[in-house]
Amino acid sequence: MPKTVVIAGASGFLGTHLTEELTSRGHAVIALVRRPTSAPDESAWDPYAGVYDRDLVERADVVVNLAGAPTLGNPHSTKWQRELRESRVTTTRVLADAVAASDRKPAFLAGNAIAWYGDHGAEVVTEESDSRGDSFMTDVTREWQDAATPAVGAGARVCFLRTAPVIDRRGAPLKQLRVLTRLGLAARLGSGRHYMAMISMRDWVGGVTHLVEHDDVSGPVNLCSPETPTNREFTDALARALHRKAVLAVPSFAIEIGAGKLSPEALGSINMRPAALEAAGYRFRDRTVHEVIRTGLS
Repeated sequence: MPKTVVIAGASGFLGTHLTEELTSRGHAVIALVRRPTSAPDESAWDPYAGVYDRDLVERADVVVNLAGAPTLGNPHSTKWQRELRESRVTTTRVLADAVAASDRKPAFLAGNAIAWYGDHGAEVVTEESDSRGDSFMTDVTREWQDAATPAVGAGARVCFLRTAPVIDRRGAPLKQLRVLTRLGLAARLGSGRHYMAMISMRDWVGGVTHLVEHDDVSGPVNLCSPETPTNREFTDALARALHRKAVLAVPSFAIEIGAGKLSPEALGSINMRPAALEAAGYRFRDRTVHEVIRTGLS
């Protein structure tokens, strides 16, 4: 049955692809925009002022939040850190309050990231795993998730989209890594033994679409490929796909200096599994690192 889906962040990298897929499947998608509207499928809002169309939320079947400042930036900048945190927490809180205040209680798919788990070494990580450590991004994702509490408390169906890096040639990180690898600069990070979760764009879109169309899934949802490679395995697979060799390594201390508060995300290990999606019947198209990279480069 076609649904009305309201998306914050619909013009972003992930939001654009999700909108295209949902529209092609017959759903009505309305984008929340922070400017005067220019089309009937747009609705103006100002999350920092708490302004949005309450009637639109009341009509919605699903509300999706993908809004947030870019994760690429200067990790040493206090301004960048503040904007990254506030943009995610504020938009989530406003939409969670909107869902909670509505009579209809639409489902709420709240964007988040795998940094919530923190470093788990080689241990297999599912939605049942705990959150560890106090790195910058882990702290952000905890606050990001907590901002959805009003919708949970109101009894709405809430899914936390714990998204792994999406491997696609048009966006980070593959856009940058493809250039470096073709220049012969493919390099593992540190020892390369840490696990590096990822997902293809088509499986990210397919997984979120599954959550839109199936009402029996709630709570945390890992958006990652079923088989998680180590950083070394990923680096080698990308080099082979581009007919290059990967013989270099970036020392851990250099990453810690350059990445600052984001270095735990580069060196931490999350051996992740999409248990909730697979239990819900979603069938992944790209299960291995080789499949994810092949699809990402195509």
